[in-house]
Amino acid sequence: IVLVLLFIGGSDANPAARRHSQLDVNHKKQPLQTFRPYNIAHRGSNGEIPEETAAAYLRAIDEGTDFIETDILASEDGHLICFHDVTLDNTTDIASRTEFAGRKRTYEVQGVNMTGWFTVDFTLRELKSLRVKQRFSFRDQQYNGKYNILTFDEFILIALHADRVVGIYPEIKNPIFINQHVKWSGGKKFEDKFVETLLKYGYKGKYMSEDWLMKPLFIQSFAPTSLIYISNITNAPKLLLIDETTVPTQDTNQVRSAVSPTFFLYQVHHPKTPSFQRPF
Repeated sequence: IVLVLLFIGGSDANPAARRHSQLDVNHKKQPLQTFRPYNIAHRGSNGEIPEETAAAYLRAIDEGTDFIETDILASEDGHLICFHDVTLDNTTDIASRTEFAGRKRTYEVQGVNMTGWFTVDFTLRELKSLRVKQRFSFRDQQYNGKYNILTFDEFILIALHADRVVGIYPEIKNPIFINQHVKWSGGKKFEDKFVETLLKYGYKGKYMSEDWLMKPLFIQSFAPTSLIYISNITNAPKLLLIDETTVPTQDTNQVRSAVSPTFFLYQVHHPKTPSFQRPF
């Protein structure tokens, strides 16, 4: 497990003209380059195309990205989706949809009360009916309303259908909140469904292993307990994301200085130790 501070931006470009390739995912592809730092398309090529949409990811692949990055949340009926915020307010047309006007809720998220339309209160079918828009007014608005919300499966297939090896860089987003509001059969958790989806498409293997080079993957989260949990079910590389030095983690409410590499590795091997106790 790697401890990192990650700041990656989207790129500014015109949208991809071509449609999603239907290439055989098993055909011989140009391998992932490993001789220079990786180019990671954060939420796709979102400088011009609305973030985390198929078009944004296809354009990033056309531009030569090594990895496409996304945030994973869940719908009310347990489907994993690619979406950054737990609320739909900022990047969809939900506010203009009169049929959903009465679905606003107030929930506590990371210790703060938030009001809005939450992904966990909508089925996948309802979420698919929404249209995505740009987060910021200074970005190109001409593609607003043209694309819908992606599922995690659809995101993975975009990478697998590329004409070269393209890695994926998904984030386990707000896992405490998701596990509180979405329930899966058999007592499974958000993290279980996340890893199950990756394994379904053959994503496995340690960093730079033969399996990993064929289907490159980094798993990221601001929640250390989620990364510790999935360490027992996948050996894929994992990265703990850190915000500003005073911003706490999404689950254990720890600031950066309390989450050292030594502490993190200790927690992996001693998962019963309370997460707030730092070994010396």
